[in-house]
Amino acid sequence: MLGALKRHNDTFSFYNSMDYLSFHSHVMAYARGFASLTQLNLIFSPSISLRRVYRTPGVKSVSRISCNLKLNYSAGKFRDLKLSRSVELDQFITSEEEGGEEAEDEIGEGFFEAIEELERMTREPSDVLEEMNHRLSSRELQLMLVYFAQEGRDSWCTLEVFEWLKKENRVDEQMVELMVSIMCGWVKKLIQEECGADQVFDLLIEMDCVGLKPGFSMMEKVIALYCEMGKKESAVLFVKEVLRRRDGFGYSVVGGSEGRKGGPVGYLAWKLMVDGDYKKAVDLVVELRLSGLMPEAYSYLIAMTAIVKELNSLGKTLRELKRFTRAGYVTEIDDHDRVLIEKYQSETLSRGLQLATWAVEEGQQEDSIIGVVHERLLAMYICAGRGPEAEKQLWKMKLAGREPEAELHDIVMAICASQKEVNAVSRLLTRVEFMESKRKKKTLSWLLRGYVKGGHFEEAAETLITMIDSGLHPEYIDRVAVMQGMTRKIQRPRDIEAYMGLCKRLFDAGLVGPCLVYMYMDKYKLWIVKMM
Repeated sequence: MLGALKRHNDTFSFYNSMDYLSFHSHVMAYARGFASLTQLNLIFSPSISLRRVYRTPGVKSVSRISCNLKLNYSAGKFRDLKLSRSVELDQFITSEEEGGEEAEDEIGEGFFEAIEELERMTREPSDVLEEMNHRLSSRELQLMLVYFAQEGRDSWCTLEVFEWLKKENRVDEQMVELMVSIMCGWVKKLIQEECGADQVFDLLIEMDCVGLKPGFSMMEKVIALYCEMGKKESAVLFVKEVLRRRDGFGYSVVGGSEGRKGGPVGYLAWKLMVDGDYKKAVDLVVELRLSGLMPEAYSYLIAMTAIVKELNSLGKTLRELKRFTRAGYVTEIDDHDRVLIEKYQSETLSRGLQLATWAVEEGQQEDSIIGVVHERLLAMYICAGRGPEAEKQLWKMKLAGREPEAELHDIVMAICASQKEVNAVSRLLTRVEFMESKRKKKTLSWLLRGYVKGGHFEEAAETLITMIDSGLHPEYIDRVAVMQGMTRKIQRPRDIEAYMGLCKRLFDAGLVGPCLVYMYMDKYKLWIVKMM
């Protein structure tokens, strides 16, 4: 019974797994044997007209969702109806077994009388239902919801029936699930027919007004439906409509997941980011902010996360490009392209800083936001390779009460080392003397690799010797990288001395075998060879 609508711990995967139109099994549990409805002569018109639904608390609806469906039947034929084995929102499906047995539990006469009375629309639905309350079972009331939810029926009656059930305290979990599935079917139909975002939002207001409170956010479900159907631009229009209604009329339909702090803007930005549209996610939040439609504070953090991913993606692409260049597959990028890349990176970082400013402004009352902002800024600077700025964010995170992980310290120190930021490296190294051996080796290895990446092999050699003196054996690949770098850099007498000194220290530590050092003097055609 509507198993797909059960609450799920992981709400994000919940949106992708739910299928709100799969409720044949639900109705089968309440209706077993319904004579063929072909005698009703149902004639469906291909065009569906979904008129605007609008409702305010305490005010009856003056319009309804309707479809062009012609029905030709008499009251006498209607009373002869029995319930079929399975019912879908858009159509009745007759029993697969021809000449099947009569249902054990037939629908009572009160059900059909109530349907006829409601369709006449001569009295208020609540009055009709109140009068027949004692003659209608819970199963019959659920089938009444399904009946009026069909195309061509008066959907307004579905809402009125549910509202009355809510007031009479006759709504159980199954009733809520059924009504949610009906509402989701309507929403999906509106989206498929490319109706305006205002109509979709009006339907959510109707849902809120009749007291339907699902265990998830209908707002987010609607956005997910837009994205699943490939209508992301329509999803943006819907989010704008939500913000306009919120700011202009105070409407806020959030459903059961109010803990999702990003709100509709943050959720759509997250969906775009998950699909790899990082730039679109950022553009969405920035555009809404600049247009005066104020997104929720947490949506800025989601946009900052998208910027981190965009910068990381850019970095990976540039590394791949360098690898292809070294392999000779592509030519090296020229100065003009290099300028364009740096400009794009700087502009992306600037947008991140602007989002950080807005996030702090909007989230001043939430202490957790400040720490997360510095964390996102740190990630941005790391991905962009900005050592000094990254180090500054480390200390700001500490001041905000958010202790950075040890690995973040190491990464920032490696970036600073690659750029030979001596003061920054010295500050970040103050932690090393208080570390245990395993952690100390990892930190110094990061420092060594930073120097190697920046081509600062003398400093890398000093770090290697420091590790040996501390009883920490550097990794083989690190030793080889430093030795090869030192060999390529030998240009002056003192370079030779540094290289030979490193070879001796590695040999004394048992990390290399005897070294054969040789030099050829072209002027004298002389080889000088020395065993170390």
